Amino acid sequence: MLKVGIMGASGFAGEELIRILLAHPEVKITALAAKIERMHVSKLYPWSKAMLDMDCFDMRAEDIGKKTDAVFLALPHKVSMDFAPVLLKQGKKVIDLSADFRIKDIAVYEKWYEIKHECPEYLKNSVYGLPELYRRDIKAADLIANPGCYPTSIILGCAPFLKKKIVDTDYIICDSKSGVSGAGRSPVQALMFTEIATNSFRPYKVNFHRHMPEIDQELSNLAGVKIDVNFTPHLVPMERGILSTIYLKLAKKINTKEALEIYKDFYKGEYFVRVLEDGQLPDTKNVVRSNFCDIGIKVFPEKSLAVVMTAIDNLVKGASGQAVQNMNIMYGFEEKLGL
Repeated sequence: MLKVGIMGASGFAGEELIRILLAHPEVKITALAAKIERMHVSKLYPWSKAMLDMDCFDMRAEDIGKKTDAVFLALPHKVSMDFAPVLLKQGKKVIDLSADFRIKDIAVYEKWYEIKHECPEYLKNSVYGLPELYRRDIKAADLIANPGCYPTSIILGCAPFLKKKIVDTDYIICDSKSGVSGAGRSPVQALMFTEIATNSFRPYKVNFHRHMPEIDQELSNLAGVKIDVNFTPHLVPMERGILSTIYLKLAKKINTKEALEIYKDFYKGEYFVRVLEDGQLPDTKNVVRSNFCDIGIKVFPEKSLAVVMTAIDNLVKGASGQAVQNMNIMYGFEEKLGL
């Protein structure tokens, strides 16, 4: 059995990791850490009673490393870089759910996250953990930079067209809507139930969200040219889920049927990406609490426009589920195990 630990177990992503890993036949959770007073996990998450007999408390990375083979860092941005090097030096594999090892350009990271990167030497060997694009690299990796939720929904939606070089890379508009769990568990007035539950649907961080450089980096890698997307996220009154609508200007005349064939061919054999049939459109209710990404496409030849729509669960394919998918690849397990 693979022994795994979770740092940041008290957050939404940490809780989701516990839920998924408890159902994984090849894994045993052997350490749980969070910035909280020591308590039994069943007091933190009553649903886990009788399923996991373990305390969760503020534990040093060195101590977690002694109990584990692999560690998930479900920590805030700027924090993971303090812990990942310690674990890696102990010979542990690390799957980091923060942005600390996603962005390869140190200057870009420091600009967007407004902090000095403390261990840039690890960026060279960190692998961006999007299995549908980097499976071979993930398999050999010691440090996985698990993608953000918005980037996952957008990159999977853009990849086939960019690889085929049939869209204008100067014109990519990404319009995304997310449930409130994407903002984390910390108490914020704007995210209180009374603030968002009734008739509240609002944009935020217009064209200035921290996921933008991550999206730009990966789409540029796919296209082979520099890409700067236009990205506007929105908050919708639901617990979880992301729906992204991506507008792409076509550089080649195709119709919806041809576009769907491009996507089906690109994602052939990818269990967790479901390309919907002509006329079908993604809906967050069909992916909630799953690791699937559903993709729908509509092409308007007369406008040279393709509209690509994707739906994921921000806490699963957008975070913890994808992290477990990466772990499965790293250790040679069947990719669907636990998911």
